[in-house]
Amino acid sequence: MSMRGNRYTPPPAATVAAAAPVIDDKLHRSMSVWSSLILGFAVVSPVVGLYAIIGVQTVVTGGGWFGALILCLVMQLLVATVYAELSSQFPIAGGAYKWAHQLGGVITGKYAGVIYVSSTVAMLTTTAYTGGVWLSLFVGSESETGLGLVVWGAVFLLLCTLINLAHINIFKLIISLGVYAEMIGSVGVALLLFLFFRQHSFSELFQHLGTGTAPDEISAFLAALAIAGWAFIGFDACSTIAEETHDPKRMVPRAVFFSLCMVGSVVLFNSAALTLAFDRDTLIASATSDPITPVIIASFGAWAAKPFLGIVMIAFLACGASVVKYTSRIIYSMAREGNMPAVLSRLAPDKTPRNAVICTVSMSALGLLFGLNDGAVATVIAFGTGGLYAMFSMTTGVGLYARLSGRWNPALGELKLGIWGLLINSVAFAWSVFEFVNIAWPRAYAVAPNAPWWQLWAVPLVLSVILGITTLHILMSRTQQKGFEKKMLSK
Repeated sequence: MSMRGNRYTPPPAATVAAAAPVIDDKLHRSMSVWSSLILGFAVVSPVVGLYAIIGVQTVVTGGGWFGALILCLVMQLLVATVYAELSSQFPIAGGAYKWAHQLGGVITGKYAGVIYVSSTVAMLTTTAYTGGVWLSLFVGSESETGLGLVVWGAVFLLLCTLINLAHINIFKLIISLGVYAEMIGSVGVALLLFLFFRQHSFSELFQHLGTGTAPDEISAFLAALAIAGWAFIGFDACSTIAEETHDPKRMVPRAVFFSLCMVGSVVLFNSAALTLAFDRDTLIASATSDPITPVIIASFGAWAAKPFLGIVMIAFLACGASVVKYTSRIIYSMAREGNMPAVLSRLAPDKTPRNAVICTVSMSALGLLFGLNDGAVATVIAFGTGGLYAMFSMTTGVGLYARLSGRWNPALGELKLGIWGLLINSVAFAWSVFEFVNIAWPRAYAVAPNAPWWQLWAVPLVLSVILGITTLHILMSRTQQKGFEKKMLSK
C-alpha cells in the first residue's frame, strides 16, 4: 500500500482494506471496557448536555422539542455505529483523525486532524466556561462580569488539568464519581420530579412547538434539532483512547455505542421529567447560565440548593477532565504522525502524554479569553458543536467512500454488520451533513438580540478560516518540499 498526497494505491487484493498500522504499544493500557464506557458517558454527560440546552430550547421553540430530541438521538446512534465499526478494525489513538489518514490519505488526515482538535478544544472551552459558572455558584461567589466568568473558567480548567496529570487511578475515581453524580443529580432528581411533582399530561411533551422566538413550527423544529445536537456529542472519545483500552477491537466499539445509549436514555427521561414538572413560563424565566437550580429549589426547598450544586459540580469536573484526556490523545496522535510538534508525542514515565495534556489545556485557556465578550464566547460555543458535526460528516463520508471504493473491507473488523453496515453508513453520512448545515445556519431568533452578523455566521466563518490556514500550510509545505528536491537534484 502506498500514499502520495491524497492519492491511495490499494493493495493487490482489492477486497482487503488497509490493515491497522503497526504502532508501538507505548501508551499504558490501563482502561477497562467499563473505564472506557464511563469516560464516554462523562464526555457526553447528561447533566452538562441537558442543563446547557433546556433553557435555550424552551425560549426558542416555546416547547414541544421532545420529538426533535428523540430524532437527534436515533440518528446519532447511527453515527456511533459507524464509529464502532471503524474502531473494531482500527483501534488507534486519535480515532477519527487516524481513520481519515488511513483510509482517505495524508491530506484528508491533516484536514480531519485540524477540524477535530479545533472542535474538541472549543468543546473544552465551552465546558470550562459553563463549569466555571457552576463552580462559582457552589462556592458562593457568583460573578456576572466577563472577567469573573473567565477567571472561574480558568480555575475549572486547572482542576481538570490536575486530575489528568495525577495517577490514572485518581482519574478513574473522579470519572466514576462523576457518573454516580449523574445518576443522583439527574436520574434521581428527575425520578422524584416525575413521581411526585408532575403537573402535566404526557401530551405536554409535544405541544407548544413554534410559540417561542422561532417564527413558525418548521423553523422551531429545525432549531430544536440543531440545539439538541449539543446533548449527543462526545461518544467518539472512547475511540481516541483505544490504545489505552484492554482488548480494544472488541471493547471500544461497545463503549462507543453503549455510552451514547446510556446518555441518550438519561437525557430523554430527564427532559421529560423537567418538562412535565414545570410550567413553560418557569423554564423560560430561568433560561440563564443556571436554568435548573431555581426550579429545583421551587420543588424541593432551599435546602436542596447546595447538595444539588455539589452533584452538578462533580459531573462537570468529570466531563471537563474527560474532554482534556479525549483531546490530548488526538493531539498526541497528530504529533506522532508529524502533523504537530514532536514534543507533544513524548510520554511521561507513567506512559501518558503530559505535554499533549498541557497543550490541550493551554489552547482552551486561550479560548476562554473570548469570554470577555459575550458575542465572541457565543461564537466559540457554536463552533464547538458545529465543528464536531463537521467531523462526523467527514468520518462517515470517508468511511462510505472507502467502503464503496474497496479501500476498506469492514468484514475484517470484529464488528460485522454486512449489508446493514453500508445502509447505516449512508444514512449516518446524510444525517451528519444535514445536521452540520442545520447547526451552521444563521438564526437571528436563536441568539441574543442585536447580535453582530459574525456571530450568526460563527460556524462557517470559523471553519473557513481554519480550513484556509490549513490549506495555506499544506501548499507552503509542498512548495518547500519541491524546492528542497530540486536543490538536491541540482547537486
